[in-house]
Amino acid sequence: MQGLNLKYVNEKYDENGVLTEYSLNIPDNFNFGFDIVDEMARLEPEKTAMVWCNEQGEERVFSFADIKKYSNKTANFLKKAGIKKGDIVMLVLKRHYEFWFSIIALHKIGAVALPATAQLTAKDLEYRFNFAGVKGI
Repeated sequence: MQGLNLKYVNEKYDENGVLTEYSLNIPDNFNFGFDIVDEMARLEPEKTAMVWCNEQGEERVFSFADIKKYSNKTANFLKKAGIKKGDIVMLVLKRHYEFWFSIIALHKIGAVALPATAQLTAKDLEYRFNFAGVKGI
């Protein structure tokens, strides 16, 4: 996994190891879900990618392979529900780990994530839904 960033970033350092210059090398077809998450899953599938915990002390540990698997399942579910490239999807997932699978899944599809707090009222949700042209919640 080390050096994956160098595929997309050119860096120059001085003699003290201080970054002095950088430039981005992002291809037009770059997709964070496939090019970063899935590549990390290929290189180091069992490495810990995310540790989720809540106020009740519950904890879940996910590897890069887990993130790839669950984001793919979520992407397939969303596509079957009619979500496609360019669609805006509002995510209202109150601090659930599924938020991360969903946002990566939307990247993979090419859809746009619109994160929203679970504290929104019905009126707030309706306004955002209509104003942003949201395809799904």
